[in-house]
Amino acid sequence: MDIYHRDRFLGLWTTYFPGSELPLAFEFRKEPVTSANVPPPEGWRCIICQIGRARNGTPLVLSTESVTCRGGRMYAGYSCERPPGFRYFLSGGKAGVVEGERYKQTPEIVDAWEKLIPPFDASGNTIHVTRWDQLTTADNPDAVIFFARPEVLSGLYTLANFDQSDPNGVICPMGAGCSSILYYPWLEQQKENPKAVLGLFDPSARPCVPLDVLTMTFPMKKFTRVIGYMEESFLITKTWSTVQKKIERSAALYEKK
Repeated sequence: MDIYHRDRFLGLWTTYFPGSELPLAFEFRKEPVTSANVPPPEGWRCIICQIGRARNGTPLVLSTESVTCRGGRMYAGYSCERPPGFRYFLSGGKAGVVEGERYKQTPEIVDAWEKLIPPFDASGNTIHVTRWDQLTTADNPDAVIFFARPEVLSGLYTLANFDQSDPNGVICPMGAGCSSILYYPWLEQQKENPKAVLGLFDPSARPCVPLDVLTMTFPMKKFTRVIGYMEESFLITKTWSTVQKKIERSAALYEKK
């Protein structure tokens, strides 16, 4: 990690997004499992809940043993297996077999949707999740995750589209909450011109985040460019100074006691 970029962004973030939560960086690393890795939770637990401590300043390392949610294991690249009856689980269920989440209208739609999800194998990798201000030269992030409310998201969304004519600088693919902060940003990072990913619309993941918070995740290639042009963007205009006042009000309203 280039510490210049870390420190430059910290200064810009404080200036243009006052009082806003710092983002997290995540990275897949080829490292063995150690006692320092996040231990397996008792029973099912969402990855979004598991990384909450990183938002508060505790760097985390997740391994295949740390992730027990089957959807999380797939979107983290630790498993390609679906549980029996998944097509019914994601749709309307099947009497006597599984209760449905009703996120898709029919099992057939689930089948077709699954064919559109590229396979992803991260076996043998650990997932490092670190708050931006705690990054060191040893880190090499794959993507940067913002947990944010509407005013902050408006700025991030506009920054994501600033240097391109294509109006789709941000994508919002359907999937589990962890897919929007891990899987899809990682896929985008492999592209020449990656897009940011808006997410955390998954109702199953919503209990793991504060009120009114969504995510915007930037592949690192794109985020490095964003840092470079923030000071020539709309952030220096009177329009944004008005939004900044709303950001400050929001930060004060939701400030942790």
